[in-house]
Amino acid sequence: MTPADEILDVVDEHDEVVGRLPRGEVYARGLRHRCVFVLARDAEDRVFVHRRTATKLVFPSLYDMFVGGVVGAGESYDAAALREAEEELGVHGLPRPTPLLKFLYEDGGGRGSWWSAVYEVRCTLPVDPQVEEVAWHGFVTERELQARLGEWEWVPDGLAAYERLREHRAGRLIM
Repeated sequence: MTPADEILDVVDEHDEVVGRLPRGEVYARGLRHRCVFVLARDAEDRVFVHRRTATKLVFPSLYDMFVGGVVGAGESYDAAALREAEEELGVHGLPRPTPLLKFLYEDGGGRGSWWSAVYEVRCTLPVDPQVEEVAWHGFVTERELQARLGEWEWVPDGLAAYERLREHRAGRLIM
């Protein structure tokens, strides 16, 4: 099965399931679905940052400060967060990611919208990211990440999630 064949829940503006379709069709029609974003920190509190491969269906070759992806049909956000974090980091035995916030992301590029659940996890294991998903990776300090925000081209939904997370932590975002 290819990623485009994976079955996703299609959801409404209240995050209620209204149907199920293959990922490729959901993307092609710009239908609302579910995604998870997991901020992975190492033992020194640095953030895992990576550049997506050129073969990704969405936002190829862009940088991201989150690991994650779509929530499969019938899958919970929590289960998807753990699955995606372990897959993309190339580890097994992560602690369950901590849920932080959820928001509806509206893509300005014609891709539709998706409910976005943001998590955080501590990864003290040696990472071995999937070569199909990650072209480059490293752990950076929060200060280094801030410096790169204006220099590198970031995935827009990840950047939106990061800004929401910063506002949430500063107490300015009420959920």
